[in-house]
Amino acid sequence: MLEDLTTAAFSPTSWPAAYPKGYAVVDVETTGLARDDRIISAAVYRLDARGEVEDHWYTTVNPERDPGPVWIHGLTSEALEGAPLFPDIAEDFTARLQGRVLVAHNAVFDWQMIAREYARAKCEAPVRQRLCTIALSKELGLPLPNHKLESLAAHFGVVQRRAHHALDDARVLAEAFRPSLRAAAANGVRLPLHECRPLTEWSDRPATPRIGQQAGPRGYGGYRQTGWRPSRKRPACPYPNPGRYEAGGRLKQGMRVAFSGDTSTERELLEDRATEAGLHVATSLSRLTSLLVTNDPDSGTSKVVKARQFGTPIVDEAAFGQLLGDVEPAAEG
Repeated sequence: MLEDLTTAAFSPTSWPAAYPKGYAVVDVETTGLARDDRIISAAVYRLDARGEVEDHWYTTVNPERDPGPVWIHGLTSEALEGAPLFPDIAEDFTARLQGRVLVAHNAVFDWQMIAREYARAKCEAPVRQRLCTIALSKELGLPLPNHKLESLAAHFGVVQRRAHHALDDARVLAEAFRPSLRAAAANGVRLPLHECRPLTEWSDRPATPRIGQQAGPRGYGGYRQTGWRPSRKRPACPYPNPGRYEAGGRLKQGMRVAFSGDTSTERELLEDRATEAGLHVATSLSRLTSLLVTNDPDSGTSKVVKARQFGTPIVDEAAFGQLLGDVEPAAEG
């Protein structure tokens, strides 16, 4: 049972030595939710080891395309036309992320968007670990009605002034993270830290309309709705499924492989490599799945949960990359 967050959380008698030395609380606003969407504004609150604010930073970013759901983030094409491109702000962004744990609400999303922008700029995001405040609130057992930022803010009495404005969202999250961090320290809670592996390859799909171009009738106000990712038509795997992968063994052609969560290599490139090696890339997980590849085996996604239920072997991306280098040919006949 955790101690009362209103007392012990604010005055821990000791601080866990294993906790990080600093944090970068981040929020990004984007043109949408898909892999080819872009960042249009970013904010960072730098916090010290105990969650005290050191400074903050904010910038808009020209996404070089339609700005997306203006009715949500309020940033129009006109407002973004004179904004810097991401490569122009990458150095400043790096200075604020360097050597710190990235903290965000639904951190996988913010991390993926940031990593992709760095990859497009042909440089590497300086982030090695992330912490999701949704996961932390679960670790603390906070009695929240849902996992929205506004609910976390209300729990700690933080007033939100401009929802979906990167600077205010980052401020709200920083103010809610401080008592969460202190509650974790006071009660000896292990922080839910996850490794971040920067994207090493990138290929964009055909460009969407740039700022100043006509977007056309694709959704409200010309916005191309990208909250889903269309599935790619892949050729059928020519080999029968030989069964599950066995730890310490080799992959065999025909094995059904599923992926879950973010990957350092862009997902479609990784899937292409698996297909080229003779594996069957599965979009869902079933009892027939040979292997699940995920960098977050404790994430609680539907695929991870099913893998646990079915006893499906799980490996991370690095291990899978090594296994791809020595795939056993399918049995003849």
